Amino acid sequence: MIRKILTAAAVVAGLAMPAAADPLAKDVFGSFRSAAQGPAVSIGFYSKGCGQGFVQLPESGPSWQAMRLSRNRNWGHPELVSFLIGLSQAAQQAGWRGLYIGDMSQPRGGPMTSGHASHQLGLDADIWMLPPSSLNLSPQQRESISSQSITDRRGVGLTNVWNGGHMSIMRAAARDPRVERILVDPVAKVAMCQMERGDRAWLRKVRPINAHNYHFHVRLACPRGSICDRQPAPPPGDGCAEAAEWIRNRIDPSRVEPTPPDPDYRHPRTFRLSELPKECRSVAGAP
Repeated sequence: MIRKILTAAAVVAGLAMPAAADPLAKDVFGSFRSAAQGPAVSIGFYSKGCGQGFVQLPESGPSWQAMRLSRNRNWGHPELVSFLIGLSQAAQQAGWRGLYIGDMSQPRGGPMTSGHASHQLGLDADIWMLPPSSLNLSPQQRESISSQSITDRRGVGLTNVWNGGHMSIMRAAARDPRVERILVDPVAKVAMCQMERGDRAWLRKVRPINAHNYHFHVRLACPRGSICDRQPAPPPGDGCAEAAEWIRNRIDPSRVEPTPPDPDYRHPRTFRLSELPKECRSVAGAP
């Protein structure tokens, strides 16, 4: 029923939309200050979609603070907000004061004016690696404070920022059935592979990726009632050997054969509104 309503509205909007009125989607979705009304629905793919019925993570709570408030990216599907609040409570059980939560999504999702390719469905969130020193930061302090790296300058070992709480928090996230992926630097993945002495099944969801040493990225699976293009499941196994290979390649880059750039790749910031799922026109209120 949700799909039919959104599709019908999108078709009507599309018929009324002049061919020349096809702005960059990032400019459209980056301008909204509030969510689209209606049932909570994530639409499309993590790097090409939008959503309605999103809710805002409160700026502060007993176990979290949203960071970089000026970006207005502390929005998401209600499942994401619920998950993050629960994860912040798990962080307290792990010995932290709570969590500093970075970018989630814009009020109606969609491509962002800067930064991320994903975070478009209200199902992604960045969790800072920095254990909170205070949960009473002012808005100004949240703009100026920065996270800290858990890897050394070479990207092959851990710094003293890393502690057991990082693993406890990521393990709690990975064991949540709502979670699709956790993206983190391979150094952290290898460390957790070495530390785990019990059930290793959760490690399968933890995937190595570059530029995730200051934060880890949590991605939820498509919630019931949404219209998502699903991501393929992670490969079988715990993925530990793959993460170790990433580190060996950092130590000796000559081991890696250069990959030619994909001539068809486009960053989502270049997408036009018409290139998003048709339901996103309705979410954007396109004329």
